[in-house]
Amino acid sequence: MIKVAIVYHSGFGHTKLQAEAVHKGAASIDGVEAVLLTAEEAGADLDGLDDADGIIFGTPTYMGSMSAGMKKFLETAAAKWFTQSWKDKVAGAFTNSSSYSGDKLNTLVGLMINAMQQGMIYVSLGMHPAASDPDSMNRIEGPGPEVMNRIGSYSGPMAASFQVDPGDAPSSGDIATAEAYGARVATITQQLVRGREVG
Repeated sequence: MIKVAIVYHSGFGHTKLQAEAVHKGAASIDGVEAVLLTAEEAGADLDGLDDADGIIFGTPTYMGSMSAGMKKFLETAAAKWFTQSWKDKVAGAFTNSSSYSGDKLNTLVGLMINAMQQGMIYVSLGMHPAASDPDSMNRIEGPGPEVMNRIGSYSGPMAASFQVDPGDAPSSGDIATAEAYGARVATITQQLVRGREVG
């Protein structure tokens, strides 16, 4: 069984909903066991991630960077750099903030660099902007909240929750984007592991 872990920190609950969607997508792939862990849970049992074939990291973006909760986990996980325990595992990342930008790209780049330093193999979103409604790109108001990848990210799912309470935000399009990404990372992880087994 292929194992994909989703490790997330959520301050207000929006990123938790995004993480649950990523988890749902990963778990939808036959032959994949998806595990959802808070950053605190994962940090308390760091060795438990050694048997994961892929790890997807999720965090809110606060003031243009990842949350302190995720940063603390990554600093704890630096112990794995010394042993190269996560080398050649598949990695991915997602984030949420209260605006369209919020400098979320900086957060994803930070998570991507962490994965690269761990020797992991990072997976892109693999989706065009406004993927479920390309014609919306021809309107001045752009893609609506129901549209997948409405923010136009390539490095991982980005959600915008504004000042809306969890449950009403992130939007349905942002949640669908997260679910599709979970499935993509799980599929690529499965292909890579199977390729190693026959190669």
